[in-house]
Amino acid sequence: MGLLDRFWKRRGAGGAQSGESGFYALYESQRPLDHDDEPLRFRTAGSPDYDSWDSRLGTLDHSVEREERRRLPFWRLGFWQGRRKRWWAVRIVAAMLALFLILFAWLAITAPLSKSLEPIAPPQVTLLASDGTPIARRGAMVGEPVEIENLPPHVVQAFLAIEDRRFYSHWGVDPRGIARAVWTGTGGGSTITQQLAKFTFLTPEQTLTRKAREALIAFWLEGWLTKDEILERYLSNAYFGDNQYGLRAASLHYFYRQPENLLPQQAAMLAGLLQAPSRYAPTEHYDRAKARMDLVVGAMVDVGYLTQAEADALPDPVLDVRTSNDLPTGTYFADWALPIAREGLETGYASQVLTTTLDSQLQALASRVTSRAALGDAQVALVAMRPSGEVVAMVGGRNYAESPFNRATQARRQPGSTFKLFVYLAALEAGWDPEDTIDNTAIEAGSYRPKNSRERYSESITLEDAFASSSNVAAVRLFNEIGSERVIRTARSLGVTSDLPEGDPSLALGTSTMTLLELTSAYAGVAANQYPVRPYAFAQEEQGWWEWLTSPVDSASARTHEDIERMLRAAINRGTGRAAELPIANYGKTGTTQNFRDALFVGYAGDLVVGVWVGNDDNSPLNGVSGGGLPARIWKDFMRSALSLPPPRPRASPDPEGPVQPFDIEEGEEIPLGEDGTSLRFEEDGIVLSQDGVPVEFRLDEDGLRVEPVEPD
Repeated sequence: MGLLDRFWKRRGAGGAQSGESGFYALYESQRPLDHDDEPLRFRTAGSPDYDSWDSRLGTLDHSVEREERRRLPFWRLGFWQGRRKRWWAVRIVAAMLALFLILFAWLAITAPLSKSLEPIAPPQVTLLASDGTPIARRGAMVGEPVEIENLPPHVVQAFLAIEDRRFYSHWGVDPRGIARAVWTGTGGGSTITQQLAKFTFLTPEQTLTRKAREALIAFWLEGWLTKDEILERYLSNAYFGDNQYGLRAASLHYFYRQPENLLPQQAAMLAGLLQAPSRYAPTEHYDRAKARMDLVVGAMVDVGYLTQAEADALPDPVLDVRTSNDLPTGTYFADWALPIAREGLETGYASQVLTTTLDSQLQALASRVTSRAALGDAQVALVAMRPSGEVVAMVGGRNYAESPFNRATQARRQPGSTFKLFVYLAALEAGWDPEDTIDNTAIEAGSYRPKNSRERYSESITLEDAFASSSNVAAVRLFNEIGSERVIRTARSLGVTSDLPEGDPSLALGTSTMTLLELTSAYAGVAANQYPVRPYAFAQEEQGWWEWLTSPVDSASARTHEDIERMLRAAINRGTGRAAELPIANYGKTGTTQNFRDALFVGYAGDLVVGVWVGNDDNSPLNGVSGGGLPARIWKDFMRSALSLPPPRPRASPDPEGPVQPFDIEEGEEIPLGEDGTSLRFEEDGIVLSQDGVPVEFRLDEDGLRVEPVEPD
């Protein structure tokens, strides 16, 4: 019954009769107005509670406003308005943390610390011929890194005084240094750390974005490296002019001594070069370098590294340049070989000496043969290789100094009828024989109507005679018979990678373009009957079982190979290539493109495969020159002498470590100068020359040269 008591209402004296009872209405709207009812007392109060209602309505409005703002997209201004300070603080901190992590990851990728340990320029590479003859040298002289603890104080002080006086006190960016540089005109606005960041990680462009990245990377370097490590990497990579990178290379180049033995005046001159290395290089502009050195010495006095008296007593440094480069920086062969060499070289500071496959005798012969040919204004290219792909000679033009463009490896020209090799080889592989005949009449139907040279036609012709006489109409008909897919597949198997359009009958006459090196390599594959042949400039490592398994070598059947060589021999002995005939077994094919724009001869004899091209760079027609003319005669001239040359003899190659440095001798070390007991001894205060049995010795030190008696043993 207690549950129903809430609905029971007893009426008192002011209402119904005493003892009368009833129930409350179930709904508020059904209740009678009762002034004695406590919950409804506020309804009859003298003044309404407006503050309570305003508070409740304000809370409701705020909730509705917050929900509406929450539903707004983040790019609307209302999404960000009205936020509390705590909300903003949490999100600002989170954004800064995310930005820091993104920045950290970006610097780790774009500015790895290991990159500052690498030379900023490719070290020097010297190429040797197969017999050890130097043929080309290219690249910068990059010295081994220096260590601060091994350098004399005056060496480090010279660089700090002129480049970054507050290096050991700032955090990568020095506002005071920038202000001093602007005000006085001396010193650099960029710190040593910023300069290291600039030439190690960034380009030399002058933009605000690059300066911002430079400062950012400078902070990054300062946070992960010690000051000495930063200074070591800076001195080991900075450019000092004359193609010298790093303090060690510059010290040896200009003064022929290691940086650990530099004198104060020498260190000051080297420190002065960094502002404009080419402008102040003492080998070309000694007066400028000396004036810049005086500025460095004055800065050392200002900082307190030197007294004025010490600065005044410094003599002018004497240059001792002993290195000379009498080798060309580039040749046609070197331009092709060096990029291949650098792909396999590890990044480092040491100079490299690499032996190539080039035969110095054959290269000299190729240069002589092409230079004495009656070319007129035309250009010439020649590639000679072994059937294995070993390139032994290369001529890419008439004169490298006038035009370094390599027409043997870079020029893509039409091969003309030399491409017929792929058509006839594909036909032989499809079951045709050299004695099979094909129609040799003029093509008078269809959109493509090639013509034979001098309009020579016949009812039919054997494949061998068609190849020897270079019949165009027979080649096109044979191409159509066997299909372009088979011809292209044969060319690909022989190593041709250039574009070869399917279904184009003009492809049979060599209208696609390729390099002379690519075409000669394909003929080398026929000579070896193992293809594809990849041309190479450096000795190849012996192929392992995995390489052998994953690099299959194709070859023609013995019958097919015999037949294609029969055709090649016919072309050179009784066909269009008669001008190239040799007294030994020889194989080759001529090629002439439309309007005599290109003339080629490619063939092989003995262990040499040679391709010759003659043409104009602007693709203008030659003066009636065909592949069976000048290119065939150049080929014969080269081959006749090349096959009679003796094999190359190895010679002594230059020492890759360079000359012995004169200041690397340990204190107290004695060097014998002859068999009579004469020796040179290095002591702390000078050099002593003595001889067994002679009671005196000669001593050279700071006080000059003097003679001193020798105490008997």
